[in-house]
Amino acid sequence: MALMEHMVDRVAHPLDVIEHIAADQDWPFDRSADDEINLTVAGKWADYQVCFNWRDDLEGLHLACTFDVKVPALRLGEVCRLAARVNEHLWLGHFDVWADEGVLLFRYGLLLAGGTEPTTPQCEAMLRLALDACERYFPSFQYVMWAGKTADQAIECAMFETMGEA
Repeated sequence: MALMEHMVDRVAHPLDVIEHIAADQDWPFDRSADDEINLTVAGKWADYQVCFNWRDDLEGLHLACTFDVKVPALRLGEVCRLAARVNEHLWLGHFDVWADEGVLLFRYGLLLAGGTEPTTPQCEAMLRLALDACERYFPSFQYVMWAGKTADQAIECAMFETMGEA
């Protein structure tokens, strides 16, 4: 069965929704191209650089969230092991390591096939998913990169949840 390529006329560009969210939140953003927007979002542990890309041919919205950290070459293997361990616990999205650049990022894609328009709640959920994952696991990645711990030690700490406040 051959899949036929078809063009879809959309009411608005899917990244317009992201631009409105960023403006409403007073997050700095840059619409660097028609199909790309970059946001800076302050978190508890770091400022996150969030990039959304739109692909017409896939009808897909892609999110990549990075933190301002370069993975040291000597810790690259262990950081990759930790990313794999963390990904076992994620239902949506995943962490990735771009080894050549030493970049650690969280990625997620939303398929909008058939001309489906993205909604504000969908896009907000994408952002929340990415930021929550980055906030939860940032200390674990730091633990491996800078404290020299193993992926197993770091994931054990990440999975420990406290109840209440002291």
